[in-house]
Amino acid sequence: MATADPPSRLRQTFQGLDFSAHGDVWSSLYKDGFRPWDRDGPSLALADLLAQRTDLVPASQDRDHRGNLLRDSRGAVTRKTALVPGCGRGHDVLLLSTFGYDVVGLDFSQDAVRMAEENRKSAEGKGIYEAVNGFEKGHVRWAVGDFFSDEWTKGLGTDASGKFDLIYDYTFLCALPPEARPKWAKRMSQLVHHDGRLVCLEFPSGKPLSEQGPPWGLTPEVYEALLTAPGEAISYHSDGSVVETLPTKPDPNALHRLSIIKPARTHKAGTEEDGTVKDFISVWTR
Repeated sequence: MATADPPSRLRQTFQGLDFSAHGDVWSSLYKDGFRPWDRDGPSLALADLLAQRTDLVPASQDRDHRGNLLRDSRGAVTRKTALVPGCGRGHDVLLLSTFGYDVVGLDFSQDAVRMAEENRKSAEGKGIYEAVNGFEKGHVRWAVGDFFSDEWTKGLGTDASGKFDLIYDYTFLCALPPEARPKWAKRMSQLVHHDGRLVCLEFPSGKPLSEQGPPWGLTPEVYEALLTAPGEAISYHSDGSVVETLPTKPDPNALHRLSIIKPARTHKAGTEEDGTVKDFISVWTR
């Protein structure tokens, strides 16, 4: 019997499965060595955003009028915090650390976190992921836990608040079934620190919304519907597009989109055969 291609195997694995069981299944896929979502490197779109658009994502470390990095009373450089949920092997966690963030890489899978630490040690041995733009490299910490639970947040985040100055989402929302999306939006609104940023590399942009996942197809309209009313259910047309509704009143927990960009570079999975970029990258704040 022919082996199913990776997208088909993912769809078949999760078809009809209750969402409460998804975490254990993702863990078993890591244990089996099946991880077609792994890009074997960090996000070029995120790297370009951090390097080029400090108007959208302020720098992780502040400087005084002489250009020196600001330090706390103990002499340590003050750094903003970042979170990568569903971090897998941690490529984007390591990238964010080079831009000066103290980063938490979170995954439900213990095997994923083990691989992430192995990836970190290997990269350090090769001199990869060195600090950029004059920043002091941030600290990296791995956490095993359920994104939707508070347990893993204890002692983490800005001032140990459990909230983060930057959260990066890629191949995380698209892994969730549509019925779980409002829960994702509510959790994101809880985890973003005051004046923090949620950065979403929107993928897969070219997949029909009506097709089964994971990965589930997404559009900018889906993100907007979710994040402007975190936790509220949204309705879809038969083709998977969002039924647009006008809110009765503004949601105090809403995240607002600062910008949506078609990045110059992204992973191969987010491009057409001719190299045209399909992905979007969006930046959100309170």
